[in-house]
Amino acid sequence: MSTRLFVGNLSFNTTQPQLQDLFAAHGAVIEAEVVMDKFTGRPRGFGFITMETKEGADAAIQGLHGKEVDGRALTVNEARPREERPRSGGDRDRGGYGRREGRREYSR
Repeated sequence: MSTRLFVGNLSFNTTQPQLQDLFAAHGAVIEAEVVMDKFTGRPRGFGFITMETKEGADAAIQGLHGKEVDGRALTVNEARPREERPRSGGDRDRGGYGRREGRREYSR
């Protein structure tokens, strides 16, 4: 069964192939992902690794958590499931758009 790992405090110069090679020394890597900012297209300083086995994931955590790579001490732990978040923007239930209580509307 595969295990997904969170990798934090990555150098902004780290690429997906570099990240994959770093973790491949501890077991088979299914996927490596460096998370990019959707507006600037630059790395956000963290990523995710999917290891083929739980044993490989545990070995990677033991071997890489706190290890310095490109001048930065990595944070490596098992990824938590993504939480459901409300959509951002004009949520009418929270008063984002629409008529507000206590205000008068004037017609022109």
